[in-house]
Amino acid sequence: MNPADALPVAHDLSLWGLFMSASPVVKLVMIGLLAASVWCWAIIIDKTLLFRRTRAEMDRFEDVFWSGQSLDELYRALKDKPAAGLPAIFVAAMREWKRSFEGSGRQVASLAQRIDKVLDVTIQREVERLDSKLVFLASIGSAGPYIGLFGTVWGIMTAFTSIAASKNTSLAVVAPGIAEALFATAIGLFAAIPAVLAYNKLQAQVSKAQGRLEGFADEFSAILSRQIDERMALAA
Repeated sequence: MNPADALPVAHDLSLWGLFMSASPVVKLVMIGLLAASVWCWAIIIDKTLLFRRTRAEMDRFEDVFWSGQSLDELYRALKDKPAAGLPAIFVAAMREWKRSFEGSGRQVASLAQRIDKVLDVTIQREVERLDSKLVFLASIGSAGPYIGLFGTVWGIMTAFTSIAASKNTSLAVVAPGIAEALFATAIGLFAAIPAVLAYNKLQAQVSKAQGRLEGFADEFSAILSRQIDERMALAA
């Protein structure tokens, strides 16, 4: 026998080499996890910019709202524009207000309850808009390590099968297969850790924005309720 045949085959232990030498199932797991990681980062960046923009819009609107400007003037300035956040709540409540007083029936009796319902629905819609796609981060954060572990287990099974077939248990033969398998777990953690951290941070920002929306809705509802009582007192 040629002595060179007994020498262990050299393995490329770089990340690319580990990926290319992995079994098809492990490769599929790695590709899926990498794609999920890219999508997670796209969501993280998109939501971070969205929350930053939403906070700035809320600040600007509150400055205008509490500046003493007429509610009717502010409504006319915003009613035909796409509204989100606090402007969306304001426009929705004012639209119901206008419909009740400008309609032929002047339906004022249950106006306060209708405005509260409109405010609740608008808040829910805004929270859903802010919260959208975050469930994907939670899913990857919880399932990513297990998907990577599945790839690792499958890779180790394949590695030991190859070792048994070759009847060679030297470390030079065993190590590359184990490294390929563990690489899948590493990619799973690479996808899951940022997803979990970002999900917790973004959920906290959703809760903070929701509290701000609800606080403004309560204040604006109280303002409109006082105006309703004043109009009903004048009408009586």
